[in-house]
Amino acid sequence: MAKCFALMGWSLPVIESMEKLGKPYVVVSFPDFEPYAKENNIPFVPYQLDEWSDTSNSLDLFEKLQPYGVDVAVPLFEETVEWAGALNSIYRGDPRVLNRAFLFRNKAMMKRKALIGGLRVGLFEEVHNKEGVKAFMKRLNEANLQLEGEEDSWVHIKPFASAGTVGHRLLRSMSDIDEKCEDGDFPCLAESHLPGREFSCEAFIHKGKIRFLNITEYVHLGYSNFIPEGHYLESKRQLIHDHVQKLVDIFGIEYGMVHPEWFLTENDELNFGETACRIPGGHILELASKSWEFDALAAFVVCHDPNATEEELDAIFPPKDFKPKNYHGNVMIYPQKRQFSKLEIPEELNNEPYFVDHTLVPPLSTQKISDDREGFGNHFGTINFKGEDPDRMTELLLHYEKVDFYV
Repeated sequence: MAKCFALMGWSLPVIESMEKLGKPYVVVSFPDFEPYAKENNIPFVPYQLDEWSDTSNSLDLFEKLQPYGVDVAVPLFEETVEWAGALNSIYRGDPRVLNRAFLFRNKAMMKRKALIGGLRVGLFEEVHNKEGVKAFMKRLNEANLQLEGEEDSWVHIKPFASAGTVGHRLLRSMSDIDEKCEDGDFPCLAESHLPGREFSCEAFIHKGKIRFLNITEYVHLGYSNFIPEGHYLESKRQLIHDHVQKLVDIFGIEYGMVHPEWFLTENDELNFGETACRIPGGHILELASKSWEFDALAAFVVCHDPNATEEELDAIFPPKDFKPKNYHGNVMIYPQKRQFSKLEIPEELNNEPYFVDHTLVPPLSTQKISDDREGFGNHFGTINFKGEDPDRMTELLLHYEKVDFYV
């Protein structure tokens, strides 16, 4: 087992999991968290983890961590992936560990590596301005043999290194490019629209092999999901497992967890969207912990340790024949009005047998939402459900996504 884990980023749930596990750790995060860490006896190294660049000094951070005996770094958030990769390159004596970290942080590089390895990906290109996006859409139209007057091919643009949906724009027409794109969006990745049913996986990797695979059913990307997957995706589990292992092999991933997103077509073809190697959004690991009855956050950390033994891994993951008894899902609530003054919880929610709890907070006064939100914006809380029927779970999540809680 590792002498000490460096947790790259601030996460109280991960800290709590490490305390329960009884494993040595130190948190590396912004100096703003230091007072709280001292007050609560949390081992802490303050560091200005700004965006990675050629001037980032991982050797300086390495020196600061030496008194703690750190030999494994764990990236908790998107912005700490390169930092963990740089540290682990030193700890393992392997510069390729950092190179692999760059794969997760540059979506264009990621797509090229997946394509070279034989995964199905859409057409993609790095673009530097609106004219570049228009040229890309035009080439897509030509490739799709579209005729004059037919709808343009859809194009997605997204930043090279942002998490989730931040900066992500769907462009359905040439006019959308002029209306929706801004100078600050560039340079970025442009890619074709991928067909199929979108879902994610959370694959815990040790020594290059999938130790445990969770499949998350996306009811509505950015709004709602549940775990384990419903009946249809469950019937494709072996197909999905094989593709995730192929991704792991192509990227040369040895330790940690990957969070790839896929699109499954009616012809049982899997299109690769993108992948990450940090804690996913949407409370996914929290839902996985409840359904699979294990501490997914602790498992996430331990899988980064090359020296973890088979016995230690067996102790932390669910038994191989374990079948979840219930589905756990949530819907993230976004205000539907730009201005609101109170929170209203419908009585039907309190009477719903699948309803567990919610984290919605009443506004202190009349509140306004700006138009320039990144991604989906910040949700105002989550409603949690638990039940035995995935179809009923899907109905509930879709229904409560449309309910206006903030009026």
